This record gives sequence, C-alpha cells and structure tokens, in this order.
Amino acid sequence: MTRILFATSEVYPLVKTGGLADVSASLPEALCKLGYDCQILLPGYPAALEAARGAGSRRKTRFRYGQYDVALWQTRLPGTAVSLWLVDCPALFDRPGDSPYQNDDGEDWWDNAHRFHLFGRIGAMMALGQLGLSWQPDIVHCNDWQAGLIPVFLESAQHPPKSVFTIHNLAYQGLFSHETFRALSLPDFLWRMELLEFHGQLSFIKGGLVFSDAITTVSPGYAEEIQTPWFGYGLDGLLRHRSRHLHGILNGIDTRAWDPEQDRWLDFHYGPGHLKNKEQCKARLAQELKLEASGAPLFGFVGRLVEQKGLDWLLAVTVPLLERGCQFAILGSGQSHYQVRLQELARAWPGQLSLTLGYNEGLAHRITAGADLFLMPSRFEPCGLNQMYSLRYGTVPVVHGVGGLNDTVFDPSEVTADQANGFVFREPTPDALFQAVERALQTLGTRKTWRRLQENGMSADYSWKQRARDYATLYQNLLTGNGRIHDD
Repeated sequence: MTRILFATSEVYPLVKTGGLADVSASLPEALCKLGYDCQILLPGYPAALEAARGAGSRRKTRFRYGQYDVALWQTRLPGTAVSLWLVDCPALFDRPGDSPYQNDDGEDWWDNAHRFHLFGRIGAMMALGQLGLSWQPDIVHCNDWQAGLIPVFLESAQHPPKSVFTIHNLAYQGLFSHETFRALSLPDFLWRMELLEFHGQLSFIKGGLVFSDAITTVSPGYAEEIQTPWFGYGLDGLLRHRSRHLHGILNGIDTRAWDPEQDRWLDFHYGPGHLKNKEQCKARLAQELKLEASGAPLFGFVGRLVEQKGLDWLLAVTVPLLERGCQFAILGSGQSHYQVRLQELARAWPGQLSLTLGYNEGLAHRITAGADLFLMPSRFEPCGLNQMYSLRYGTVPVVHGVGGLNDTVFDPSEVTADQANGFVFREPTPDALFQAVERALQTLGTRKTWRRLQENGMSADYSWKQRARDYATLYQNLLTGNGRIHDD
C-alpha cells in the first residue's frame, strides 16, 4: 500500500481560512478510499489539540528540537478514518484567535517563518524515518508556502521519499527578510536566485517549486496562467522552467457536505429534476436576512472581501442593480474599506442588501441554496470551490473567465445548450461584469432556458473521486520513474 504524508497548515473542520482546508480534508479521504494510506500532518493549533485530547489520543513521541519542546500526537480527522498527526510545539503554535497566521488585529505573527520552518523540519524528519515512528511515507505531498521547506530538507537525504508540491494560491509566497534566513540557520548555498532567494528575500514557496519532484496546482487553467507574467507574481520564469513537472488538477468538492438533497443546514431539500423547494430556500433565506419578500432576483456572494475577489468590480455594479430592485446576500470579511462600503450600502438599502461579516458555515450553505445567481468576479481564481457549490445547488454562477472558473463554468454564448451552466465575462472590467449580469437576468426571465442551465450544473460530477484518481496516477508515475526528477 502506497503511503502518503499530506502536509498542510489547514484542514477542515479544525482550522480554516479558505479552500486549502477543504481540499486538505477531502483529498486525503478520497485517496484512502482508493486504497492509499494517506495521513495528514498539521501544526498543533489549540483547537486541533483539544479535539485530539477529547478523542482520547495520546502523544506518540516527544523530543527537543533546537530551543523548542516538540511532541507528535496521532488522532483521526473528525468524521473520517484518516490519520492525523499534530506537531505540538506550544511556543510556536499555541496562539489565540481563529487565524493560524495572524493575531486578532489581522497582523501576521512576527515569527511565522520560525513556526513553519519548524513545521517543515518535523515533516522532513517524519518523512525520513528519523522520529522513531513505525510509519514512513513513500510520498510527501506538501501544500502552499507553509510546507514549502519540506522538499528542501529532503534534498540532501540519501534515499528520500518522492515529493509533490501543490500551489493553492501563488499570491501567498511566504516572503521573509535575509536576516530571517540567517536566524533560521539555513545553509548559505540556498541564498541564490535559482534556489530560495527572491528579490532580496527568503521565499518559502520557492522551496517547493525548486526542490519538489512534481508541482501541481488546482486547475488546468491556473497551471497555464501562472506561467505568464500577469498571473505569475514574479515566479513565471521558474514555472516555465519546470513546466514538464507542472500539472493542473482541478479540485473537487465534498459532495456529502454540499448536497442540496440532504444538506443539514437547509430546512428544505431539492435536487436535479425536483427543484420546487429551491424557492422555499430562497424565501427562508430572505426571512433570515430580513430581505423583502419581493420575488426580485437575489444575488449571493460568499468569500473574502479583497481585491483578488473583484470586490471593486462588484461594488461598481451593486447600486445600479439595487436601483432595479435586485437583492444581495453577502457573507465574508476582508479589507476594511470594502467592509465599510458594504456596511454603508446595507444601511442605505435595508431589505435589499444583507451583509454578514465573518464566516458562518450554515449561512454559506443557505446563501448557496437560496440565491438565484452566485457572483464570483475574481481577478484571478486558482480553482474556486464556491462556483462548484453553486452549480450543484442550481444557483447559476456569474464569473470572470480565469483559472478554475473558466474550467467549470460555461457560457451559453460559447457552448451548446446541453453544456451551458452559467455566465462568463472575459474583460477584467466592471462593465464586462455588468453585461454578464444583464444577460443572466434576461435569461432568468425565460423559465425553460434557465431551468436547463440549472439542470446542467446540478447533473455534473464535482466529487473528489476522479480528481483523486488523477493524483494517484501522478504518484504512481513518480514511484515508477527512474530516480528523482530534476531540471538541468
């Protein structure tokens, strides 16, 4: 049985700031169902350790690493049979608040480099069988910059496991000063532009991009985009250099948690071929959010209120749509100026625009089910999960044609009627977004065409089953290849 160590800084339901947590929960479980022994490695955040102790777990080992006392706990990811290892280092991971990376004021923890350097060290030691455990992986699958140093530390070993590095969002690179590089006691030879140095800074993500045996990202479209200057964040040259080892594998979704026919967060259920109760979901959502029961088109938005998500474009079209009687249900948090502007609109248009700051899992499900249209005008979107949730729930998405959005949403003006499932705008402007919304609203008034869009979206397979097979193929290709894969 092939053994995989899945190193991640987030996993649902223990810690979540975005899609990484969902992937880190769903993909390992899907791989286990395919017959792989996939075990997760996660920093020992307080909530995760509390859950582990509550489940009766015990420490497997404890030791001193440098100045830090470290222990490893083994437990199960809640609700699954997937093994979960927790790196318990109170000095680095016992922090208050919900974010694993920032304090309550939204500032990055000053020692994030030290925290995830240690996480990388422990991940590499575990992968190399240096912790006295009975389990050792054949493959280490590292996710985002927080796990980017693991392939670096494996490089000098005599017989290391294969390594895979997944980019979930290239915009987050783990950049730190040269002084931090020195403080971490990393070897001097790594401070080169072709290795870990990036414009005078230490780049954790470059560790994964340079030293891993294979690189993946979360959609075929994003794999192409990040090799261009527009989306590459200065790393496009490196990614083009490693393009033979770069694979775009579309994310899946948890089709048990996101199922309109049995969603525990909904009072009414529906599915393909029986959509009647979707109107009941809309009415109940309007009641919950104190929106007028007018029958007007209801737009949903769930996500971070940041520039990447196209909030400025969204705000540019909101007032004209409100003036036409449209309604909005918005859930998320982010940059203060976007939050303030949305709060002003919520006060100015009571009964038409509801804003809920923060994150609420149940409300996210109810917005996805109750809205008529789901807005995702992202400037870039590595994969996106919300558009797949909305498609599965018969809530027609309006998206910017980038990354995973372009791989999953198909406009009726560009494909046949049996393929169309949403609306796509191509130009990165608020005018293009507004025109796409206009087309969507016109189609909403044509019941038969609209129902066809809903049915097309709801009938597609968004599960991890096929995506996990794609990863399995990648793993097997690595294991059966001749030696480590390197670029000349």
